[in-house]
Formats: sequence, C-alpha cells, structure tokens
Amino acid sequence: MARILITSAIPYINGIKHLGNLVGSQLPADLYARFMRARNHEVLFLCATDEHGTPAELAAAKAGKPVAEYCAEMWQVQKDLSDGFRLSFDKFGRSSSPQNHALTQHFAGRLADNGLIEEVTEKQVYSNTDGRFLPDRYIEGTCPNCGYERARGDQCENCTKQLDPTDLIEPRSAISGSTDLEVRETKHLYLKQRSLRQDLSDWIDTKTDWPILTTSIAKKWLNDGDGLQDRGITRDLDWGVPVKRGDEPWPGMEGKVFYVWFDAPIEYIACAKEWTDDAGRPDADWERWWRTDKGADDVRYVQFMGKDNVPFHTLSFPATIIGSGEPWKLVDYIKSFNYLNYDGGQFSTSQGRGVFMDQALSILPADYWRWWLLSHAPENSDSEFTWENFQSSVNKDLADVLGNFVSRVTKFARSKFGETVPQAGEFGPDETALIETLTTRIHAYEAHMEAMEIRKAAGELRAIWVAGNEYLQSTAPWTAFKTDPDRAAAIIRLSLNLIRLYSVLSAPFIPDAAARMLSAMNTLDTRWPDDVPAALTALPPGHEFSVPDVMFQKITDEQREDWQARFAGIRD
Repeated sequence: MARILITSAIPYINGIKHLGNLVGSQLPADLYARFMRARNHEVLFLCATDEHGTPAELAAAKAGKPVAEYCAEMWQVQKDLSDGFRLSFDKFGRSSSPQNHALTQHFAGRLADNGLIEEVTEKQVYSNTDGRFLPDRYIEGTCPNCGYERARGDQCENCTKQLDPTDLIEPRSAISGSTDLEVRETKHLYLKQRSLRQDLSDWIDTKTDWPILTTSIAKKWLNDGDGLQDRGITRDLDWGVPVKRGDEPWPGMEGKVFYVWFDAPIEYIACAKEWTDDAGRPDADWERWWRTDKGADDVRYVQFMGKDNVPFHTLSFPATIIGSGEPWKLVDYIKSFNYLNYDGGQFSTSQGRGVFMDQALSILPADYWRWWLLSHAPENSDSEFTWENFQSSVNKDLADVLGNFVSRVTKFARSKFGETVPQAGEFGPDETALIETLTTRIHAYEAHMEAMEIRKAAGELRAIWVAGNEYLQSTAPWTAFKTDPDRAAAIIRLSLNLIRLYSVLSAPFIPDAAARMLSAMNTLDTRWPDDVPAALTALPPGHEFSVPDVMFQKITDEQREDWQARFAGIRD
C-alpha cells in the first residue's frame, strides 16, 4: 500500500467557476484520488479556496459586504458545488485560515534567516482614479512579447511570459479602466529566487517522468530571457496575511500583507493542519504527509493544475520550500492541463459565456458532466466543449452502452428468473473469451489511470462496457431461454456480476451511477477485480438484486438547443 498526497490548484474565491476551471484541476485530481483509494492506497486529497489579494477585495466591494464575510459565504458556495460534483476532498480548506497565516509567516522568517529575503524600494503603479496602488494583475495592457491586448501586469495569459506592469504597452487600471496612472516608490520584500536557480534547475532535471507540457513551461520560465527573477512577496493591501517575521512585526513592513502568490500554495500544507485540527488530532498526523523528517519521505506527492499555474508550482513554490532549509515534501509529479474552450470560442467569467458549475448541476446530474469532461480532458492540446458533442457522448456512452446493459440484464433476469441471481448453467467458451478480454482491458485501464492518462483511461473503460454489450448480444439469453434455460441462466448470472464489476471500475468517473449499480445488486462489495474470474462470481446464486430506474436519461435535441442558447453569454 502506497501513501499518496494529492493537491488540486486552489480556486479563487471571487465567484463560481466554469467547467473549464473544473476540468483543469479539481476533477482529474478527484478521479485519481478515487482510483488510488479503490486500489487500497492511503490517500490524502487536499484543496482550498484562494481568498487573498485584490480579486477578493473587489468582489466583496461589488457585493457590498466586508471582505471576510464575503469570503466565508463564497467558501460555502464553492464547498457546496464541490460536493455537488462529488469531489472527494479529505479537506477543503481556506487560505485565510489561522493555520495558513502562521505557516506563511513562518516560511517568510525562515527565508529571511537564510538570507533569501531582500527589502527593495521599488516603483509601483498607482491609480489616481482608484486612489490605490494596483497589484500587477490589476493592470492591463498590450503584451510586448506577443501583442495580446489584455495581458496582465504579472503574466500574459496568451503567451505565458512573466511580466512587470511597466512592460505593458498602453497600461490601464483593470478596476476602473483609467489610464491616469503614475509610478510611486514603495518598499517591499523580495524572494531572491535567482539565488535558487541552480537548485531548482537540478531538481527539475530529476523529473524525467513529468508531462512535456509541465516541463516545457517550467524550463521556459527558468531560462527564458534573463532567466528566473527575484520576485516581490508583499503588497500594499489591507486584506491578506500580515507581514510578520514569526510572531513579531517586520520593521518597515507595517500595514502590508504577503502577496497572494506567496501564501496561496503554502495553504496546501496549512490545509493538512486544518484537517487534523478539525478532528482534534496531533500535528504528527499531518506532518507525516509533509515533513520528510516525520515520515513523508515515502509519500508520493501529485499536483493537478491548468498550464497557467505551472510556473508558480514548478519554480516559486519550490523556491519557498527549498529556501526554507527545512525538510518539507516537494512535489513528485505535476499533471498539467491545457484549456477547455467553449462552443467555438472561450469560456468567459466576465462575459458569463459558457457553463458554470452551479448551472451545470441545475440541468443535469454530476455524472453526465464528469464523464464528458474527463473523457475529453485537454491533456495534450486544448479541447472544446460543444453541445452536440456533449449530447452525443452522453447518449451513446452512458445511455446506450452502460445504461442499456444494466437495464437489459436486470429486466430480463427479473422476468425469467425473479429478483435473485439464477443458479443453473455452466460457463463455456463465450464466458472464457469475455474474461480474457476483460482481464486485458482492465490491466490497460489500470495502467492508464496510474499514469494519469485520463482520456485513454476513459476510452478503455468505455471499451469494457462495450465488451459486456457485445457478450450479451452474441449470447442472446432471450433466445437461449426458449431452448436452453440453463444456458440463459449462466449468461444472466455472469451479467449480473458484471454490473457489480462495472460499478467498481466506473466509480472514479461516475460515482453516483456506480453507487446505484451497487445498490441495485444489493451489495457493498467494492473489491477491485484483480482476479476477473473471481470477481464475476462475487454475487452467488440466490443473491437478491433489484431493477434500478433508468440509469441515464438521453439528451433531446430540444434540450440541447435550449441550453446552447441559454449559455451563449451573460449569466442570469
């Protein structure tokens, strides 16, 4: 049994996320966590809300609420939606937690002790219209590298180049749109990342199994232009982790907070302490996951994120960990994703274009969305959500293949043998062939899941469902029953057991449907089918079952057209 630590990129607190956000981090992380638990590994799956910085302040102001109150409310909204999508976090924490405050201040103190923090008097953009310094990401303009007209002052989303606000062409306030900007002096703390460049480069070179997308982005940021730069870790804001050195005020930094990019990834660690504190458990219980001197040396740590988050997780957060000089666990594998586009364009939070998590759950159950998003995950390139493709995938994969198999088997079994697994009949060549096919495909499915090849895993799972349908069609128990009832009984006995097997294999992708299949088979047996012949006899003759309601309703053309029009832009 392995110990596996899984974190998903933490979402901003300022609003409900769209499906592109979901498939870029949290959902595939949940898939992997569920699979690893099913294989009896010890898993700790953590996520949280990212609550600091200007986005939270602005969203709270727009809502007319104190920022702390707004963040608390939106944490609950995001928690409820994650529950709705059946995201199986062991802890869904908050970056505003006391645990994260203390740990962020601790790391800053350690970095300072090691000579890696420098006080810099810098020139920062001040908006006269807004009456405030503008954080980098709240200055927009044209990227000098690629010409993208809505580049932010910290990074161009189009070409991913790291920027400073003064690099932008025709900069403007993202808050008010004002161009009445001026540069003023202010003091800030900088993390001397350049001093850690070789350590980071050597560490990245050891990660030979990382996806090409992850490695290429990391090395581009490490080596592009002047290479890795020192970076400010404080900001002139009211909301955030106060700048302290441990418990003591940091001279000259009064009234400032740590920059959100610095404190947010530290929340991965703090979240684990939230988890144990909630249960009244000792610190040793979370430290065994995060400190290599407390047992974390045998933990495999896997992170999931969109490609725009890769630079901070491959460079800046590791720089914090390495620079602390303490025995913290570094990530072993980063699974990064490209973008999911929407119906001929892009998802847009500002324009309300696309399907958002709350809207998705209001029209269809979570499994419909989980299946489509995971089976079309943007792993090797950007992918696109279209309503036609969504309808086709749900109808063909879920309704026609899996749902149809469960319905045909259980209804026929009830009509001919009653609601118990039939006893008569022996397995023959057809069953032997099916078992060989299933054994081969299950091994392939396991290999894809372990390698986090999500689309390939989904394809293999669908092929496993198809194998059952092909078996049922070729053996035709409804025909066999007329002349050889015992043969029909053997076919149905295996097929009912196959429903239980499908439940176990499908649970990481479609947990609600899997639970319904297991319930219909009247069993709590979720043992993984390491031995396929044994798995297909788990439900013995005489075992009771029931016929479930329709597993998956088909999406009609009228529904598809209605949804396509409703989610074209501007949220309700």
